[in-house]
Amino acid sequence: MKRVITLGQFIIEKQADFPFAKGELSRLLRDIGIAAKIVNREISKAGLIDIIGETDSVNSHGERQKKMDVYANEQFISALRSGGECCVVASEENDEHILIESEISKHAKYIVAIDPLDGSSNIDVNVSVGTIFSIYRRKSVDGKATLQDVLQKGTEQVAAGYVIYGSSTMLVYTTGKGVNGFTLDPSIGEFCLSHPDIKMPKDGNLYSINEGYYTHFPLGVKKYIKYCQVEDEGTNRPYTSRYTGSMIADIHRNLIKGGIFLYPTTAQYPNGKLRLVYECNPMAFIVEQAGGLASTGYDRILDLDVNELHQRSAIFIGSENMIKRAEEFMLAFSPQQPSIAPHKKVI
Repeated sequence: MKRVITLGQFIIEKQADFPFAKGELSRLLRDIGIAAKIVNREISKAGLIDIIGETDSVNSHGERQKKMDVYANEQFISALRSGGECCVVASEENDEHILIESEISKHAKYIVAIDPLDGSSNIDVNVSVGTIFSIYRRKSVDGKATLQDVLQKGTEQVAAGYVIYGSSTMLVYTTGKGVNGFTLDPSIGEFCLSHPDIKMPKDGNLYSINEGYYTHFPLGVKKYIKYCQVEDEGTNRPYTSRYTGSMIADIHRNLIKGGIFLYPTTAQYPNGKLRLVYECNPMAFIVEQAGGLASTGYDRILDLDVNELHQRSAIFIGSENMIKRAEEFMLAFSPQQPSIAPHKKVI
C-alpha cells in the first residue's frame, strides 16, 4: 500500500534543507496551509450562502472587491498574525504593507507577500480561483521591519506557492529545491502529496492569452499568436488556445501539461498589468524550479528591481522552449533595449 504523506509530514521531513530556519519556515508554511483550508471551505459554499457579490469597498488598484476577496484576505492575515513567524504581510488587497507587532512576532524574521484570491470574478461561474504567496527573509536587523524589507527581488524568495481551488483543491510550493503538489483530501482534512517533484515539459501545445486585447498587443506578441495558430507537424502546431481569466488556473494547467501563459503590455498598461510582488515573482519562482522560464518578453522576471509595493509587470511564463521562441518574436518584431540579459536567441 502506498504511503500517504501529508503536507505537515512533508514539511517536517524537509526541515533539514533549512537548518538556519530552526522550524520557523516550516511553521509558516503550515499556517498558510491551514488558512487555505478555511478559505477553501467558504469557496465551496459560495453558491449556497450570501457571500457572492461586491462589497462597497475598492482595493488599492481601483477594483471593486468581491466579498470572498475580503474574506480570504482576512483569513490569511489572521493566520499569519497568530503564527508568530511573520513580521510583515504585503497583500494585494491593502494599500500599504501590514506590520505585525504582537508579542509572539517580535522576533519574526519572515515577510509574506500574498494575493489572497486571484481570479475571484470567476467564482460566480464556478471557474477555478486561487491564492498566490511568496516568502522572504527580513533584511533589516534593528527596529521595525520596513517597506524596503518587502521590496526584494524575486531571486531573494525563500519559498513561494499557490493554492488552486478547483474540482480538487491543491497546494503547490517550492523552497528552491524543486516543486511539489499536495491535494486536499476532504475526508481527513489534510493536504496529501499527490504531485512529487513536478517537472514542466520543455514544450507544449497550449497557449494562454486574452486574445480580446489582440489589437492592443505589441507586434511581437501578435506575430507569436499567429505562429501558434499556423499548422506545422514538426512543432506540433497549431497550438490549442486555453484562457480562463484566472492566472493560477492557466499556469497550473500549463505546469502539468506544458504550455505558455502571456500577459503582455498594452496601450492601457504600458508596464504590464499583473503585480510583480504578489503574482509574477512567486509564479516565476515556482515555474523556474519546475524547469520552465518566466520573463517580460525581454528580461528574466526574478531579476527585476522592485521599486513599488504594487508594481506591475508584463509576463511570459511557461515551458522553456516556448518562452524562448516567444522572446525571439519580441526581439525581432518589438525590439527594445532590455535592462537585463534575457533567455535570448536570434530569430
